[in-house]
Parts: sequence; structure tokens; C-alpha cells
Amino acid sequence: MKICWFSCGISSFVACYLAKDVDEIIYTHVANQHEDSLRFLHDCEKLLGRKIHILQSDKYDSVDDVIERTRCINTAYGAPCTKWLKKQVRRDWEQKHYEHHTYVWGFDVNEKARAEKLSETMSDYDHEFPLIDNYLSKEECHGIADKLGLKRPVMYDLGYPNNNCIGCVKGGMGYWNKIRVDFPEVFERRAKQERLIGHSCIKGIFLDELEPDRGNMNMEIMEDCTISCQLLTM
Repeated sequence: MKICWFSCGISSFVACYLAKDVDEIIYTHVANQHEDSLRFLHDCEKLLGRKIHILQSDKYDSVDDVIERTRCINTAYGAPCTKWLKKQVRRDWEQKHYEHHTYVWGFDVNEKARAEKLSETMSDYDHEFPLIDNYLSKEECHGIADKLGLKRPVMYDLGYPNNNCIGCVKGGMGYWNKIRVDFPEVFERRAKQERLIGHSCIKGIFLDELEPDRGNMNMEIMEDCTISCQLLTM
């Protein structure tokens, strides 16, 4: 089977759009995504002319549930929310669909190193990278989506580089100061979780100690959070 792993991001949509002979498109949903993400998914279905199959963890309800039950926010080896809400969901699916698969990913031309590492880590499967094959950057993917009349997810319009969960634990100081303004309730909840657990998601500083003028989100590197994230940190 050839599977497109959709992330509700622009790049993954264009990868699905360019891929040939796809058997299934799969999205692993997390409750902490902006509510506009499912609107975007259904708009993508219309353009792609096919259903996107939605998977979701049956063990954890949300990022908050993972943080509070595992008592862990982020580590040098990846975030537990990615492990349990995305990676484990994929593994559960694979156990039920044990045929040899070809996976289609939305890494762009500037992410060749990540694509190579994923291919090495998941060597039991074949992999395709339509954006890299077509020399497409993330910015060009946005241009393609716009020409197709696809309204992008709200998180991009708010100034975020990715359509990750609101309050992504992988964000830096600039990201979290923007979350403080745009989604203050998420900022406060994550700050309380840090104190409850005794660890911060930003190395060396707790959110309730973060000065409002620290960081610059435009200078911070933050990739799309997909089921490959955990693999790439192992």
C-alpha cells in the first residue's frame, strides 16, 4: 500500500496532491489542534477528490492528558505527546496493516537531511518525498495551495510557521510569548503543568518566569509536528 501521512499542514497537502497511485491518506488527529484544522482537512478532501482517514489515540485524550499522566513535558529525545498521540497511533495502525508500505511525506527541499534520516530510521518501508523531488520549498507550497483556492489553516494567518497543536511543547521563547498573547489560557495551563511536574518545556526557564519581550519567533526553527518527529530524535 502507498500511504500519504497528512498533518493538516500546507506542505503535507501538496505532497498528497502531487503523489501518484496513493491507496490511502491518513491523518492522526490531536485534540489540541486549532479547531480550524478539521475545516482545512475537509477542504483538502474536496480538492484531492478522496476521503482522508482520521486516526486518534484511544489511550490519551490530549497533549494535556499525556503531560499530566506521564509527568513529562519534553525531553532531548522528543516529546511524549508526539510519542503517544502520533507515533504510537501509527504503530497501532501498522500492526493491523502489516503489508509492505510506501510512505509519502511532506518534507520540503530544505529538509533533505530530515528525509534521509527518516529513510534510514524506517528502513523497513519505502519512502517518497514529492516536494523534494520537485524542488519545492514551504513557501512555494503555500503558493500552490493559494492557486488551487485552498484556504490555509488559521494558525498560519495568525503568524505561526506551522499548523502544530496550540501550545506546542517544542516551541521556543518567541513562540511561547506569542502564545501568551494569542492563547493566554493555553499559556497559563502549560505554565501550571510545568510547575506541577517540575520541568519546563523551554530549556532552562519556566514559562511563568519568561519575560514578555524574550525571543524572536521569526528566528526560531520549529518543524511541523508529524508522526516522524519522534523517529528523527531517536
